[in-house]
Amino acid sequence: MKYRFALLIVLACICSVLAEAKVKLPSVLSDGMVLQRERPIKIWGTADPGENVVVTFKKKKYTAVADENGKWLVTLPAMKAGGPYELTVNEMTVKDILIGDVWLCSGQSNMELTVARVADMFGRETATYENSMVRYVKTPYGNDLHGPKEDISQMNWTALNPQVAQSYAALPYFFAIEMYNEMKVPVGIINSSWGGSSIEAWMSEDALQAFPKNLRERDIYNSDEYKALMNKAGGMMSRFWSLSLYKGDEGLHAPVKWYEPELNDSDWEEVNMFSYQLGSKDGYPVSGSHWFRQNIRLTAEQADKDAILRLGCMVNADSVYVNGVFVGTTSYQYPPRIYKVPASVLKAGENLVTVRLINSGGRPSFVKGKPYCMAIDGDTVRLSEQWKYRLGCEMPAGRGGVSFQNIPTGMYNSMISPLRNLTFKGALWYQGESNAGRPGEYEALLTAMLKDWRVKFADEDLPFFIMQLPNFMQTHQQPVESGWAGMREAQRQVTLKLPNTSLVVAIDLGEWNDIHPLNKKELARRVALQVKKKVYGHKDIVHSGPLCTAAAIEGGKVILSFEAGTDDLVPVAQLKGFALAGTDGRYKWAEATVEGNKVIVWSEGIAQPTKVRYAWDDNPQEANLKNKAGLPASPFQMDVP
Repeated sequence: MKYRFALLIVLACICSVLAEAKVKLPSVLSDGMVLQRERPIKIWGTADPGENVVVTFKKKKYTAVADENGKWLVTLPAMKAGGPYELTVNEMTVKDILIGDVWLCSGQSNMELTVARVADMFGRETATYENSMVRYVKTPYGNDLHGPKEDISQMNWTALNPQVAQSYAALPYFFAIEMYNEMKVPVGIINSSWGGSSIEAWMSEDALQAFPKNLRERDIYNSDEYKALMNKAGGMMSRFWSLSLYKGDEGLHAPVKWYEPELNDSDWEEVNMFSYQLGSKDGYPVSGSHWFRQNIRLTAEQADKDAILRLGCMVNADSVYVNGVFVGTTSYQYPPRIYKVPASVLKAGENLVTVRLINSGGRPSFVKGKPYCMAIDGDTVRLSEQWKYRLGCEMPAGRGGVSFQNIPTGMYNSMISPLRNLTFKGALWYQGESNAGRPGEYEALLTAMLKDWRVKFADEDLPFFIMQLPNFMQTHQQPVESGWAGMREAQRQVTLKLPNTSLVVAIDLGEWNDIHPLNKKELARRVALQVKKKVYGHKDIVHSGPLCTAAAIEGGKVILSFEAGTDDLVPVAQLKGFALAGTDGRYKWAEATVEGNKVIVWSEGIAQPTKVRYAWDDNPQEANLKNKAGLPASPFQMDVP
């Protein structure tokens, strides 16, 4: 009895301690975090209603009482940069806190693209750089449609070192380093982005009041039961499709598998890997599995070393074998195929490379302009464009599910709203690819979103830096309408009309064959130039390429003026990328020349120009207007008065 009584007392004490330990902080307020300097700092959380909360920071105490909903908040005074510090909340302790500049990074895949994906260009420097004053945290995915969330499931701040750098997003990574090198204060990055997301998903219900169609779309999907059923159905459909493909793929079930060197492929078709007719039947693309084989010759010295097989990018999924040994697989089209091949797999002479390429809809393909080779200790053995080919299994096209990350309000509710008590130095926004088919509405959507975020963060002057979409896809020989050009213009217009917004031009940093261009370091440098000018007040810096501000007409020629400070133009022998439209509204290529800090544009076939365009194409490769700082002019469209 005495033992039971003692046990009850112990349990009661434990329960009492647990009851007193119900004070909670949001996940973003955790070990290693960075808080914004020189601005009041909010510390908030939950507790039992009426519970007393004591926050201690830098030897000072701040108190609050949890309200009837269990919420509490204290505001610390503005502080100078420094740290590391500890913060206690009742019995809780948050360690290794820095005070510095905190930046919110948001958007879709180009804001999410990791350092690992740019290793070809920057692998050496990212493998060695370390800086404990740079901290980074990635917001977990979330797309709750019911309303703004109070917290996020998990947020793990990390200090920058080579072991974690590969998981950082590349643009925020290089931007953080630029900011630290400039200001020498701690830098915090909160990356709240999701590949493939539309802008509507990042907007609150308040921001979408002027866009009722989007709210009606949200309402259609605002059912947890329906969402669960659709996700389950989509997963089942994908599994059933893959199982049917596996069962029907002759290459996997033949007496001699199609990836084995012993297979006689003399009756296989010979194809060019970049042919538009690749993997087609009667002129139509075939869904299913497509097998490709070719031999590459290695010397005895080469075959004695580990190798890297590079197979560019493919549409969509692949499994790759070398001499019958599986060496790698990728499940979707965008990542570069970089597969390690051990020396034990290789041999002197002919080595068989086999690709099993799977597409569930659309045209199977190898992306042209990417590396297709085997790299061995400095040697490069290139693969031929010619492959042996055979269809493994023809399938019906796969049926896609609902992309819930694109449903309006979902990501705002789950990935932005829980951060609203934080203070930021500024925000970087890289999004638009998913809206490129609807450029006409993007200006209004982006304007509404930025205004609303400023309200939600209680910072009407919060600086926004908008990454203008880069060049991508094919270049057209004649002036065309372009969804990507329309998006760039919408982004430009927002920065012209909304204060404390800046356009970061990337029209020369794209890649025609990759929606995820690698040179995020130069893009980060250009963001940093804007920040140094607009946020930190550096007056003697050229922060942007030429930004066109006005068009006038004299004697049938259009005279273009540019923002002061960006208009020290580089004269070139032939200025390209300009087009004019007359009274009929049809654009024609135009002649152009630099005269001082202005550009003169004319066309012999247009006597009365009414509109002017520059770099108006998906991929305006020849557009060459720059200033003497080496920064490119923004694409634009303007009426001529």
